[in-house]
Amino acid sequence: MDSSSEHEVNNQLIAYLKNLETRISLIEKKLNLENIPSEDNFELPSFIPQNISERADSLETQIGQFWFAKAGIVILAIGIIFLMTFPYQNLPSFFPSLVGFILAGILFLLSNYWKKSLQFISQYIFGGGLLLLYFSTLRLHFFSANPAIENRTLELFLLLAVSVIHISVSYKRRSTYLMAFGITLLSMSTLIGNNSWLIFFTLMLVSGLSVYLKQKLNWNSFYTFAILLVYFIHFIWFIGNPVAGNKIALQSSPLFNIYSLLIYALIYAYGNLSGKRGERESVITILNTMFNSILCFFLLLIISLTKFSVTAAISELIGSLVFLFLSVIYYEKRKSKYSTFFYAILGYTALSVAIVNSFPKPDYFVWLSWQSIIVVATALWFRSKIIIVANFIMYLIIFFSYLVLEEKIGVTALSFGIVALISARILNWQKHRLDLKTDAMRLSYLGSAFFIFPYALYHIVPKDYVALSWTIVAIGYYVMSIILKNKKYRWLAILTFLLTVLYILFVGTTNLDPSYRIISFMFLGIVLLVISILYAKRKKGSDLINN
Repeated sequence: MDSSSEHEVNNQLIAYLKNLETRISLIEKKLNLENIPSEDNFELPSFIPQNISERADSLETQIGQFWFAKAGIVILAIGIIFLMTFPYQNLPSFFPSLVGFILAGILFLLSNYWKKSLQFISQYIFGGGLLLLYFSTLRLHFFSANPAIENRTLELFLLLAVSVIHISVSYKRRSTYLMAFGITLLSMSTLIGNNSWLIFFTLMLVSGLSVYLKQKLNWNSFYTFAILLVYFIHFIWFIGNPVAGNKIALQSSPLFNIYSLLIYALIYAYGNLSGKRGERESVITILNTMFNSILCFFLLLIISLTKFSVTAAISELIGSLVFLFLSVIYYEKRKSKYSTFFYAILGYTALSVAIVNSFPKPDYFVWLSWQSIIVVATALWFRSKIIIVANFIMYLIIFFSYLVLEEKIGVTALSFGIVALISARILNWQKHRLDLKTDAMRLSYLGSAFFIFPYALYHIVPKDYVALSWTIVAIGYYVMSIILKNKKYRWLAILTFLLTVLYILFVGTTNLDPSYRIISFMFLGIVLLVISILYAKRKKGSDLINN
């Protein structure tokens, strides 16, 4: 659309709005209403931007000045790297590296020359020079049949020295981008060195350095990158370190690599533990905690279960203790909601893995169900409704897993019902810590107990005694209601009695042995009559009190 067409459209819009305003004024005058501001005070909104040309010019400048500079430096660096890796047959082995060092020096001189006049290009060129310096050093040993430096240890020392220089210059210039390149090159150098202990030690140093830079310079985005980098480098080591030219194969030693993962997690957790107590966590803080906890947990899980299965139980137990320790620290120091949740829930999961690896089936189902009580207790301490809900979901998953995986339902199933009752009681006892407005979670646990006990007893006891066992459970609910003075257990008893009556009527009349059928009917009938009398006396007593 040309300028004349745009002008015509604007005139049509203005004419239409003026006509509409005139009609509204006539209506107000007819109804004796106060007029709205006149045309002189009315400001027509701008439907078409007036500064399209200026914005286009600004975008063009951004692309031409900054984007092209970045793209140019990257393309130039890639071209020089290809030049460095090119095999030179008839030249001395040190010649490619010498050319690289000279080009790096030229880039440093250009960067210094344009430091004031072309500041952004100067920074990009300086970063390219540092990168070229590293690859020139790398070329002294690699990418050649006759390397200039045959001693790999000496080459590793030079690469580490260049990486340290890179990091020092990055810190002096306060550049997060250069620092990210610096720690990446340092980490890659240790992979090239192919020494496990050096890799772990360097990754710990990188973790500590990133914590220092985050706290001193508030480099949050760099901190996130450092977390991802450290765990990624550890993963590269675990799959055989193909960076050093090795074939991909899972590492089976040393065992210390598992504990180094936990050391990274502790360091990064400490670095992320900033802010005032009770202050709301920022998105970047939550994101850093999420990356740190999840990456550490899954690497620990994969490594311990694949190549270190003999010590998997103890490794996962130690990991659980570390994660739970961090959840306590975050809650006590920050009153953290989300960071506490991440560390706690992964700590519980690690404990579950340790239990499964420590006990045979079906014994570990008993321990997993009782672990739920520990989770409920600690979640109440953390005042975390999220953990309470997540734990109930895990409780159900474990129970249904037991039903699916276990060929024969045994006494183990009763533990799930007992855990449900204890969990409900703990929630009722400490409900003020969660400020629960409803009984939803307690009713969920009690509902689980209501279904689990009859189901378990149906499979455990002989069919002739099922009704009797259900009746005993119902009586137990009544006793609990009297001791705890809680009517919810009376409702459990009533519902269990109703379930027992249905079972007697539909199953007991046909499938039970005649003698056991008589005993079941008589016992249930007597119990129901006794309870009815007790209810009648209770009502009569309350009526006398009211009168």
